[in-house]
Amino acid sequence: MTDPVTPQITVRGSHTAFRRPERATVHVRVGLEGPAADAVHAATTRSTTTLTDGLGPLHDPQAGPVTWWSSDQVRTWAQRPWNTEGKQLPLVHHAQVDLQAKFADFAALSRWITQAMGVTGVGVSRIEWTLTEARQREMVGQVREAAVLDARDRAQAYADALDLGPVRVRAIADAGMLGNGLDPTGGAGAQSYARLAVAGGGDDLVFTPQDVAVSTEVDAVFVTS
Repeated sequence: MTDPVTPQITVRGSHTAFRRPERATVHVRVGLEGPAADAVHAATTRSTTTLTDGLGPLHDPQAGPVTWWSSDQVRTWAQRPWNTEGKQLPLVHHAQVDLQAKFADFAALSRWITQAMGVTGVGVSRIEWTLTEARQREMVGQVREAAVLDARDRAQAYADALDLGPVRVRAIADAGMLGNGLDPTGGAGAQSYARLAVAGGGDDLVFTPQDVAVSTEVDAVFVTS
């Protein structure tokens, strides 16, 4: 007489946690164009220097408000555009610099961007809202543990529906790692979103960041006792 086959229950557990952002990295681009290469390069350099001079007094890796910043070299190129009649126009020279700064104080960020937007050729590309590295690691550990518990609860619910008794784990892995393809998709990650508005009266820009979401998924195989 053959032994009965022990049923396996395969599930995917997941969890997402939210927390207010602790850091904001602003990505700024300085870009100018004109008919004379030297003049465009010089104007872009002046605008970039104005921005970096404003960041210097704010920079303190520990206390902030700016904990880190960097600036690229000036990139230049030229192109000859066409008008709507198909005629090629005179050469136009371009110069561009990308700059990033990480703020721990969001009020200081608002003030700095308000000033930066008044500099010739400056535009804000995007703002990334994040946690500190220590807080990120802490939350990743928490969401992974919660995802494992979610997987166990899912498996137990299936077992209870079939009256199979308590479950015990046989295998657990990042989402996608239990299949033959070994294609992990469940690594913990964080993302956030923000709204940008201008305060009444033309004052500083107002940022309304949403919570940072840290999420993960795990796959698990359970058997009944």
